[in-house]
Amino acid sequence: MAPSSVRGEGARPRVPHAGELGWDDSMYDEGGESVRTADGPRPRPDGDRADGTVPLRTREQGPHGGDDDGRHGTTGRPRRRRRILRWSAMVLSVLILGTAGAGYLYYRHLNSNLKKDDLNIGDAKDRAAKSKPNAAGQTPLNILLIGSDARNSAANQKLGGAKDTFDTPPRADVQMLLHLSADRTNMSVVSMPRDTLLQIPKCTDPKTGKTYAASTSLTMTNDSLGRGGPGCTVATWEKLTDIHIDHFIMVDFAGVVSMADAIGGVPVCVDANIYSHTSTGHGSGLKLEKGTTSVKGKQALQWLRTRYGFEDGSDIGRTKAQHQYMNSMVRQLRENATLSNPGKLRGLAETATSALTVDQSLGTVGDLYDLSKELKKVPTKRITMTTMPWVYSSDGNRVLPKATDADKVWRLLREDIALDGKDKKKTAEKTSSDPAAADDKIAVQVQNGTRTSALAPVPGRASAVTELLVGKGFTRAKADASAAPVEDTTLIRYPSADLEGDALRLAKALGISSHAVEKSTDVSGVTLVVGADWREGTAYKAPEDDDSTPASAKLDKGSDTGACMHVNPDYTW
Repeated sequence: MAPSSVRGEGARPRVPHAGELGWDDSMYDEGGESVRTADGPRPRPDGDRADGTVPLRTREQGPHGGDDDGRHGTTGRPRRRRRILRWSAMVLSVLILGTAGAGYLYYRHLNSNLKKDDLNIGDAKDRAAKSKPNAAGQTPLNILLIGSDARNSAANQKLGGAKDTFDTPPRADVQMLLHLSADRTNMSVVSMPRDTLLQIPKCTDPKTGKTYAASTSLTMTNDSLGRGGPGCTVATWEKLTDIHIDHFIMVDFAGVVSMADAIGGVPVCVDANIYSHTSTGHGSGLKLEKGTTSVKGKQALQWLRTRYGFEDGSDIGRTKAQHQYMNSMVRQLRENATLSNPGKLRGLAETATSALTVDQSLGTVGDLYDLSKELKKVPTKRITMTTMPWVYSSDGNRVLPKATDADKVWRLLREDIALDGKDKKKTAEKTSSDPAAADDKIAVQVQNGTRTSALAPVPGRASAVTELLVGKGFTRAKADASAAPVEDTTLIRYPSADLEGDALRLAKALGISSHAVEKSTDVSGVTLVVGADWREGTAYKAPEDDDSTPASAKLDKGSDTGACMHVNPDYTW
């Protein structure tokens, strides 16, 4: 299966031949001499031969003295039945061809509904390497789900409000990275709060050719969508996580409403009456009674947008509510027998294709169908959702990735390790197709990252480790006193694929796990960051690989039918 393949619209669906429908015209020999079935000759009475064939009879030699037209005898039955068969086959062939033609036209219609955009519009040097196949040759899939707050239509304006923002650049208010494991046994979904501060890379709008410079200061991640489209949001995620994204799927306000209606409602739960509304007019307007309610249409959109009312009133509560909705929707689609109704399925197909914007390689109904088949292989109990580990910014109004914990989550996804902790331990070291240079040709910058929350950095640590490297033959190693990162564990970073082999060679020489080697555009060359786990000594003792999900990444399980959102007491009624 290759979900990224694009089927040509000119390829008509193949029409089944008669044999595939259970008919076999060879049942009747050309002259009516024998009657054969799929199991061999069919015996006949009245003088049938021992081998099951029927003796040739002429018009004059009918068994009852009649001719073979069937009016006065039975000799004509094989020919008559053959004519009936051929007539039936011809009529059915016309019907099948007509149906196939109509299906083909409808297939083209659904394809034309889909809106398509470029997958990644950032610089090629910022692209993350593609996921490598596992031992069985299977490859994981990473799909970015984007919810746009675009107000570029009357429907979106009515649903989104804020008339002063009509037709302004859209923002990516919902961002979720869906990781489908290579063996299709599990799925991990990580949300990023829309007000996460990070650096957005340079992006070029494929439609206008306009180039948006990389942000020079920390910027809210939802601004990425307005810098040339969803391809910039993809580029932002790849720069942050070093995870190659294979596809994106984007939906706007009106799309959420129409799809919720087509599904027939999604059950959600609150632990108290909720009304998302403030005295100053903020809030989604969501109003529900305590317990479980099946939301659809505008109410479903309100649930997904509610911030004032859930948990602590921040974007973190909103992402948790979105997880509950998505998990419930997956269960609903899998369990709701009404969706086997062709009319409902057709309505859902019509709605979904009209609501979605996808990348070019996911741009046909066939591609989406193939992807859906892969997603359905994952049992509900192995679907896990979480929010990126975060910390509040200095002013308390925004959030930042929690460096060590967020990096660990990205590593688990890169290495195809399930967040639910149910995978077998993967111990294989990283390899690279990029050959390493000789040790004395590898330029290495050494940074002192030994500071902790409780301890000051070890003075001169970068210089001491530099001397160690020179003694090992890395004569181009130099201490970088200008940088003072803070890292719990020792890391090696490299900026581009042509230096990956050099970075892995350095790791091997020092006894550092290859999993501590990461691509980062924040460095200009191979960079060794001496972490708090190597504050002294000349021999690095690598910590045991810990593939558990950080405690700060709170997990929401797809099989949790008892999930219920906590309502902030300030928003009850």
